[in-house]
Amino acid sequence: MKTLFILLLFCHVASTVKYSLKFFLTATSGVTNIPEFVGFGMVDEVQVGYCDSNIKTAEPKQDWMRDFNKNNPQHRELYTQRCLSEHQFFRTNIDGLKQRLNQTGGAHILQRMNGCEWDDETGEVTGFHQYGYDGEDFIVLDLQTLTWTAPRQQAFSTKLRWDADEARSEYDKYYCFQECPHWLKKYVHYGSSSLQRTDLPSVSLLQKTPSSPVSCHATGFYPDRAMMYWRKDGEEHHEDVDHGEILPNHDGSFQISVDLILSSVAPEDWRRYDCVFHLSGVEDVIVTKLDKAQIRTNWGKTEIRCDQDHNFRGYAQKHFVVNSTDELL
Repeated sequence: MKTLFILLLFCHVASTVKYSLKFFLTATSGVTNIPEFVGFGMVDEVQVGYCDSNIKTAEPKQDWMRDFNKNNPQHRELYTQRCLSEHQFFRTNIDGLKQRLNQTGGAHILQRMNGCEWDDETGEVTGFHQYGYDGEDFIVLDLQTLTWTAPRQQAFSTKLRWDADEARSEYDKYYCFQECPHWLKKYVHYGSSSLQRTDLPSVSLLQKTPSSPVSCHATGFYPDRAMMYWRKDGEEHHEDVDHGEILPNHDGSFQISVDLILSSVAPEDWRRYDCVFHLSGVEDVIVTKLDKAQIRTNWGKTEIRCDQDHNFRGYAQKHFVVNSTDELL
């Protein structure tokens, strides 16, 4: 399985000309201290826009998107109106789903994720459109057949109604293959200096306790097409290694960790190990030797930091789930 992970990650790294535009919309019921509705847009996994039911306006999150809005004033107004209408749609539907599922209280979350991916080299476009409820897939659109899949029995009536709605199917097809890539190409062109840049990370060796694995941690790199692994005697090493996911930072860069379990490594063999980071499009790699003197730790200390917007975005991306005309009831 670990070997398969490396192969899949390598395939991801090799794909250097694909761009994506994704929208994540989330509504909550019975959840305090966060807005009732949150929406954000991502280009190549970097947040470029944000709105919620408190601010009631679309806010750009990148400098180049602010410039784009200045030169296209109708663009921000378009997404502000969409934010307001989506808020009403989601509030109505989360209440309806609670009634259908006989949920009289508690915390509930309705989400939607839609968007597209565009290959700049081949011109191929793929799309996605799916809903989730309370952290589980609720209904997903198959854009090849223009039919819906209902993983949950409670969504089957919605599937039957939407499958029979030809106008809805044609709009979904148009949005995913025409409108979405139209905007994506504009964003990629306008934000190319940022989106097509390459930033190398800082790499550190971290360890929580003397008996914990040593984590090779890279942060601050861009884009997210990267791979990192441990080597032994110059060869890629898979035993007692735990690969982490590539995760976003609040500033639009990315981070990744790969852990090495030391219980099977004799002290005299430490010098045989090193950690390698490779960023797609960059010829040189960053090599970090396994050296006890270089390991950073904060044994006995605890630090917790929370960014509401960032954490909420991470939750929404983890639990997939976004057209104000879509009635779930």
